[in-house]
Amino acid sequence: WELLTRRDDDDGGTVRLAVVDTNILLHHMDVLEYLRDDDDDDDDDNDENENENGNDDATSPSKPNPHPRRRHRSIADAIVVPQTALEECRHRSLVMYRRIVDLIRSSGDDATRADDKGRKQKKNGGGSGSERCFIVFADVHHVDTQIFHGWKGVSKADEEEGVEDGTTTTTINDENDARLRNVARFYGEALYDYRRRRRTGARNANAEVVFLTDDAQSRRLASSEQPPPDERPGDAADRGGLYYRARSMRDHVSLLQKEDPSLTLLDLVAQFHSAPGPPMSEGIRGKDGGGDDDSGGRAACYPPHLSSQTLSRGLQTNRYYQGIYRSDRDSHTEGYVTIRRGEDRVAVVIRGKADVNRAVDGDIVAIELHSVDLWLGGARNGGDGSDSGGGGGDGDEEKERGSRSQTADDRNEGHDRQTKKDDAGIAADTAEPSLRDAENIAEEVAVDDEGEELRRPTAKIVGIIRRNFHKNYCGSICTIAVSAAAPEEDDIAPSETELARPAAAAAFESESKMEGERTTMHPHDVIAAKHEREHPDGVTSTVVFFPIDNRIPPILLRTTQRDRLIGMRILVSMDSWPAESEYPLGHYVKTLGVTGTKETETQVLLQEFRIPCEPFPAKVLACLPPADYKIELEPGRTDLRHLPVLSIDPPGCKDIDDALHCIELPNGNWQVGVHIADVTHYVEAGTAIDLEAANRSTSTYLVNKRLDMLPSLLTTDLCSLKGNVDRFAFSVLWEVTPEAEIVNVDFKKSIIHSIAALTYQQAQALIDKPEKDCKGDIQAGAVKRLAKLARKFRSRRINAGALTLASPEVKFVLDSESLNPTDVQAYTLYEANALVEEFMLLANVTVAKKILRHYPTLSILRRHPAPNRSMFDGLIQKAKTRGISICIDDSKKLADSLDAAAEITSDDPYLNQLLRILSTRCMSPAQYFCSGEYQAKDWHHYGLAAPVYTHFTSPIRRYADVCVHRLLAAAIGVAPLPVFLSSKSYLHDLAANMNRRHRAAQLAGRASVQLHTLIFFAGGDEGEGGGVKEEDAYVLDVETASMSEPSFTVMVPRYGIEGRVRLTKIAINDECLVRDPENHRLGYKDAATGKIMASVSVFDRVRVRIWVRSTRDRKELVVDLLEPKILANPHVKDDDVDTEMGASTVTSSGKKKKKKQRISK
Repeated sequence: WELLTRRDDDDGGTVRLAVVDTNILLHHMDVLEYLRDDDDDDDDDNDENENENGNDDATSPSKPNPHPRRRHRSIADAIVVPQTALEECRHRSLVMYRRIVDLIRSSGDDATRADDKGRKQKKNGGGSGSERCFIVFADVHHVDTQIFHGWKGVSKADEEEGVEDGTTTTTINDENDARLRNVARFYGEALYDYRRRRRTGARNANAEVVFLTDDAQSRRLASSEQPPPDERPGDAADRGGLYYRARSMRDHVSLLQKEDPSLTLLDLVAQFHSAPGPPMSEGIRGKDGGGDDDSGGRAACYPPHLSSQTLSRGLQTNRYYQGIYRSDRDSHTEGYVTIRRGEDRVAVVIRGKADVNRAVDGDIVAIELHSVDLWLGGARNGGDGSDSGGGGGDGDEEKERGSRSQTADDRNEGHDRQTKKDDAGIAADTAEPSLRDAENIAEEVAVDDEGEELRRPTAKIVGIIRRNFHKNYCGSICTIAVSAAAPEEDDIAPSETELARPAAAAAFESESKMEGERTTMHPHDVIAAKHEREHPDGVTSTVVFFPIDNRIPPILLRTTQRDRLIGMRILVSMDSWPAESEYPLGHYVKTLGVTGTKETETQVLLQEFRIPCEPFPAKVLACLPPADYKIELEPGRTDLRHLPVLSIDPPGCKDIDDALHCIELPNGNWQVGVHIADVTHYVEAGTAIDLEAANRSTSTYLVNKRLDMLPSLLTTDLCSLKGNVDRFAFSVLWEVTPEAEIVNVDFKKSIIHSIAALTYQQAQALIDKPEKDCKGDIQAGAVKRLAKLARKFRSRRINAGALTLASPEVKFVLDSESLNPTDVQAYTLYEANALVEEFMLLANVTVAKKILRHYPTLSILRRHPAPNRSMFDGLIQKAKTRGISICIDDSKKLADSLDAAAEITSDDPYLNQLLRILSTRCMSPAQYFCSGEYQAKDWHHYGLAAPVYTHFTSPIRRYADVCVHRLLAAAIGVAPLPVFLSSKSYLHDLAANMNRRHRAAQLAGRASVQLHTLIFFAGGDEGEGGGVKEEDAYVLDVETASMSEPSFTVMVPRYGIEGRVRLTKIAINDECLVRDPENHRLGYKDAATGKIMASVSVFDRVRVRIWVRSTRDRKELVVDLLEPKILANPHVKDDDVDTEMGASTVTSSGKKKKKKQRISK
């Protein structure tokens, strides 16, 4: 108290010491971490000076000048964290425990700066110089805060039933609550005693102890347990006062903001016992500014969760099963939970809002299995149970019954998901990995004794064991401006004008029912119209936040800054999900920036895919070699600096993982070497830098930046095999005949000296160089020998069944200053690319065989499962319409089918490339795994036709390669195997993390390409050289289902874009529209003659226009049809189509030229 009051000698405000409950640590860390920026204080100081010296006289009688207003820098001058609360926090959430520990440690640095800042603020008329003062109080060891033997309180259950104090049903939680209140009382008594000792000349009489807790019962007990302090005669200040006051966090922050209106903390306060939504007809209930429930009387939207005791008993008897809920990538109302079934792990499907029952991706939940007749896959449930699946008999009846009970929000969310799927964007490379492939989890189980009938089990979530609310989610809010069109009824109070909002949703529903009409209201607007509301406190309002991650439901925010958040990308934290609230409640964390800007959207995609992008911490950097480190030959390392080693990489490559050499041996054979950067020399197992690399698992490559797995000193310097410098390497050396027959192989830790760092173009020039000009040219001779061997190795792989697939990948040409895209180009592949690829594959296969011989159950391998035939069915049917037969019995037959298709499609070479792109999408991506988890037959790599395969050649950017380097070093006896690589459970978790991070990096890279594609097509200052484009496209899929919107999906080869083309000029029920599902064709016929005037079939080439549509909270790429013109607009004559279609075109100068207004919406 001496310290705190010394800082406020002249401050008229109240000095506060806050004691925090466990629930404050768990749910209000954003508030505890808040610290006002210095700039805010400086601005306000300037405002005060202006007020004193300006035209408005601060000392005039009409405007008295009292003490300067208190400037709150945080929620309290000192914050006490009891050990009991800290231990409870660690038990319930390790993430929040680490945050509070870091905050406590950092507060020491804040305190050392307090006095200097205090002197500055006193001079300027400010308030406290205190920043943050955290005190950890060991209440479990302090005599004044003990719970004495025989203490009996009132438990929460007893209080609800009216049981008096003195019962014996108190729990450990009740005792902990009482201990925390004792801490607050201890500090309150200390303050009281301090005032009594310093009664004369006390510097600040306005001081209080606050017990912060969101537990309403604990707040009530705090008042009832405190007797009035001993009063001395004439001590009016303390008469009738309490030792301390208990407040909820919302009440406390509201009080602070009344004292200091410039404080913006209310948005950070978590929401719990309120379910803001459509108000009730009898009026809005609740208390102004309180943190209590304002939803009393609302009907529950979800079934209640079972109590922990019921769940515990059910888990023990196997009535319930425990697991982690994982949402589908495109929906938060569909997902699965993995459970144990004997020795196997099985994915149990959770579908629909009621069954998901407020679970969020990552929650640990308890589930109850449905009866077998409700499992997916049987006749009753329509085959595979997909939304569009057929099914007869009872299945159709079940589907119809479900459709009738579907809510408007269900339909809106389904429409939203479909809209997101149909948006134009960058084409995917592969299919999403199945659970069987990604995590060795079964998706179907046998339900008969013979094991012939397989079904996918389904279940409902009956309880949440542990929430996953510690993440921040990125997205934007969507608001609906309420106009004066609200119902004018006399009995509607002014605060209930938001009752008009459900009318917007009803209007949307009625509009969508109109036959032949297209829905014009976005699903986000419908949900916002239903849930947005103003609160009676006149300060806050509830808005709807829509995360970018489709796995997360919309979140209801209570905010004071709605208008400022519109059009911004923000971070939001989820707080709770009461049963009476349709969506979870959350609070604002921070603003990332304006929606649509490159910098902001790059932050968004990194946040969405959880890409680690923070600077490397000091403990990691401490593991790096010193600045004057020199690479010199060490004992046990082979000196290969005499060999003509060279690297071949893309232009500008700085993280060079690999290098090659090829020399002639005296016996006529050739020695080939693949040299890989020896990362493990610098990254020792178990060190801070190793743990950081294991967590990151991979480098992430965006269009305009690279996020490295390792610090740049290693990535671009010491580990990069640059030309003309010595580097440590791990080398694989083969002796081969000129006909590419391998004689022997050896593995060495080495030191090399690269003679050249070639680009692909430079290497290709050496390959093409005439033999007569290569005499004495060491580089040309080596590259030509490598190319000759690569051709033979490649031919051998192809004959064994390796696939030659394709990707729609493109690259951007960026402006040197702004880094905005100025052009889009297809990747040019040279024979040199194939040369490097061939020897990297050879090295990976060779190393995989070596480590497997020594560690058959501990090897980190990479498998590519054979595709399921059902994944290829659609492509096989479409190919048949062009007379192409595709066989997928094995990789060799698939490769032969694609080669045969090249002859059939010889008139259009891109068609064969398109078939290879689509074939790639029918396969799951390859996965890392531990060899001990799968049988040997499941190690196979389908795409490479390799029995075993691993990753060895890129340890700078992949952690899997680092692990393989350690396995190989142990196999050849140059280093012991780290202990943790001997644990199968550790290797399982490690492989799962590497798969997850690798997939996230791929998706983030694709999202970055998507962002720059939008910038390019937006044109203007952001996308120099871009704008609206007209290009050829190929039809991938045609929507031929009855009463579906006339549309088809196209691929634009020039830009690698895939999108849905909607025929907006043709009504769904147009009698001239011809749907031909068998031939995957849409046509339009003449009404008089019945003759087909125009049609599109799968693999047809069409002409499209690509442009960017900007809306209030997003930009989207749109693909419109230009040709065939009849399908683009059958109601306009051919001569008029060009002028009626499209909002703008591009002149030769690249500027937009306005044309006639678009007919289509």
